[in-house]
Amino acid sequence: MKIELHEISVGEIAKGYADNAEEGVVGYGGKLNIRPKYQREFVYDNEKRNAVIQTIVKGFPLNVMYWARNADGSFEVLDGQQRTISFCQYVAGDFSVGSRGFHNLTEPEQKRILEYKVLVYFCEGDEDEKLAWFRIINIAGEKLTEQELRNATYTGPWLTHAKSIFSKSGCAAYLLAKDYVNGSPIRQEFLETALDWMGKSLRLGAGKREPDAHIKDYMALRQHAPDADELWTYFRNVIEWVKRTFVTYRKEMKGINWGALYDEFHGQTFDTAALEERIAALMADDDVTNKKGIYAYVLTGREKFLNIRAFTESQKRQAYERQGGVCPYCVREGRAKTHYALGEMEGDHITPWCEGGKTSAENLQMLCKEHNRTKSAR
Repeated sequence: MKIELHEISVGEIAKGYADNAEEGVVGYGGKLNIRPKYQREFVYDNEKRNAVIQTIVKGFPLNVMYWARNADGSFEVLDGQQRTISFCQYVAGDFSVGSRGFHNLTEPEQKRILEYKVLVYFCEGDEDEKLAWFRIINIAGEKLTEQELRNATYTGPWLTHAKSIFSKSGCAAYLLAKDYVNGSPIRQEFLETALDWMGKSLRLGAGKREPDAHIKDYMALRQHAPDADELWTYFRNVIEWVKRTFVTYRKEMKGINWGALYDEFHGQTFDTAALEERIAALMADDDVTNKKGIYAYVLTGREKFLNIRAFTESQKRQAYERQGGVCPYCVREGRAKTHYALGEMEGDHITPWCEGGKTSAENLQMLCKEHNRTKSAR
């Protein structure tokens, strides 16, 4: 890849600046694509955005930027999008720093900003070289998420439509599911969640070692599709099923793998009032240490989701001494070996937790590992 260093003023870069939802973000007299398809949305908060302007006002150096030169003489930002949009927005009058917008500055102050020189490396190479270079130079600063990097590979009409639903501030997916899905749309976390659920639902990625193979497979299959309606319909169906099934919202519902539960249970009919009663009781149970797991448990009946509170080492030692190291189940079966070292035994609920037994000293017995695990598997 060929690389050349240039000095370009803020005024030159901000000339012709435009941010259009359909056509993207451009500057430098229309010759600079500030947000190529492999770039993230604008993620700087006010503090970082203002710091860019203060750096320029004080004449301090901004970090060097990288542009890719295209065959037609146009450019696209490889690194520096957030800084570029920050000063372009300021010059365009989109925000103020403190009480001072660009239009409120004196003419000398405006001139100082517009004449500020930005160091830019022009890079020339093929698409693979540009993307590889982008990955390398993006180590510092606002590091790309894995989904942002996947977006760089699977660009096309499908991704453009998907991002309009899942990747914008205040997008449809966020408004529908902000209480049920973790993360931020502009960091692609809503899109990643939808793809994770959908890819697993279709059982993609089978036999592949990469943990995100199902996401990549789905994006590859749909890359040239005209729209992302299939993904949006599936995601919407999942969230609407959750809202119908679990009628009382609790903060623990955010971030659950709802896609997997929907795939397994959406065809069944539930007594929502009975589910709510059971959930309320489990939320109040001190033995349940993973409250988020309650929702999977009430559907599956699998206690592993709850992380039932374990007996303490002190409780187990007291029970061991009380029993004299003897496993009552071994005695009952008339086995030759009935006595075990402490490390060979495990704490067991005499009355199982699922039948109302508590994790207390009174409900504890020590069993040999074989009998404890046999009992637990019943």
